[in-house]
Amino acid sequence: MRRMAMALILLAVAGCGQAEQPYRPQEAPKPAKSDTAQTEPAEEGLPSGPQLIDIAEGMRVRVEWPANPDPLLKVMVDQYVGTRKAVVEGKRGYKRNLEIDAQVQATEWVNELIDQERSMRGTGRIYNLRVSARMGRGAQIDACVDESKVRLISSRTGEVVSPHPDWTRPYAESVAAHHGDDGVWRIRSYLTPREGCTR
Repeated sequence: MRRMAMALILLAVAGCGQAEQPYRPQEAPKPAKSDTAQTEPAEEGLPSGPQLIDIAEGMRVRVEWPANPDPLLKVMVDQYVGTRKAVVEGKRGYKRNLEIDAQVQATEWVNELIDQERSMRGTGRIYNLRVSARMGRGAQIDACVDESKVRLISSRTGEVVSPHPDWTRPYAESVAAHHGDDGVWRIRSYLTPREGCTR
């Protein structure tokens, strides 16, 4: 009887402890910095005006940023740089910051060139970058792309492929972007542009 009384007293004391606190997620600890591993640069303000970006050996792009560029424009530039880098380096597929539909579209394009033993060299140009629509968690980003100074080459021999493909002439590119629950903007799909581009 004495044991039962003691057990009841302990249960009563335990029940009168602090009220349970609601769950609050905490930030994950920051990873340790490594001198040998190169991580992506911290997000800083985008430049205004022209910027030359080295993509891979022999391939780069001149980005003509507008004055006070919307940070969302970086999504369009990053996918251009990433897909061209995949082609030049012969890496099948591309999915960085792309949702499923856009991953399929980008991967088909990259893989088609790799399967044909094609690569690229030269300097592309991205200009007339703009966010043409934004609603809730979605946005449309438009740009003009000029790859007339980019040469399609054989990945085996390095020789220029003839004839020069039509898609290297100035063309419009539009994407639908989506702001994910994790705070990252990703391209949801590539769209048919409503307007063309000139040099």
